[in-house]
Amino acid sequence: MAAGQKLYPRATVKKIVKAHSKRHVAKNVDVLIFLDYALFLQTLMKEASINAKQAGERGISAKSVKKVTELSLAKFRG
Repeated sequence: MAAGQKLYPRATVKKIVKAHSKRHVAKNVDVLIFLDYALFLQTLMKEASINAKQAGERGISAKSVKKVTELSLAKFRG
């Protein structure tokens, strides 16, 4: 990724979070949300990979991701 290139629109994320929570949001809340999202995706793919290997699949399929989605979501609910 080139220097100065953004991963996501910070202002848009803040506006969406503020609109849904109807509360004041901290200065760097968008960064924390992005990092939590990245960690969730990493965990989801890791669990899907384990599930696919146990099922004898050659790679990760949509089926293996769907099987572990609820388990991964449960880990990240606060």
